[in-house]
Amino acid sequence: MFPNGQTRVMPTSEGIRRAKEIGLDLVLVSANAHPPVAKVIDYGEYSYLEKKKKNEAKKKQHRIEVKEVKFRPNTDQHDYDFKKNHALRFLKEGNKVKATIFFRGREITHPKIGERILRELANDVSEFGNPETQPRMEGRTMTMMIGPRKNLMQSRKQQGGAHGASVAADLSRPQPRA
Repeated sequence: MFPNGQTRVMPTSEGIRRAKEIGLDLVLVSANAHPPVAKVIDYGEYSYLEKKKKNEAKKKQHRIEVKEVKFRPNTDQHDYDFKKNHALRFLKEGNKVKATIFFRGREITHPKIGERILRELANDVSEFGNPETQPRMEGRTMTMMIGPRKNLMQSRKQQGGAHGASVAADLSRPQPRA
């Protein structure tokens, strides 16, 4: 196709000659078509615009990271609340949370305590995340994955990411004790 919108079938050598006359490049669009389809364009400008489109798409992309919150079976209530707030912040930012409980020594004989802590955490963060896996033992550790809610992610995209900064500011303020 030529810059003025004309299309025609011609030999490759003639297409290259005409493109050089205009000062543009002959670029193959579809090699498998019969006859092969080529386009007369400024290839440098075309590649620049494609690169720019890729970078724009990359900026709008959000990578979901896995953040880990670690507990012990005898974790105190204040420590639990502190770590729960971290998990809430991670979920609000759109990241997954891996909650892990480490058992040492004879603690391994009480896996129910660890399971109770993980289920309580899943219940406490249920407004912002859903458990993706059930609590399960792997050696001396018990883990559970919690992913962010879909509707939270959609509302965050609509707000343009400004929501995450205000959430972090809200969590950094001291909360009144009940």
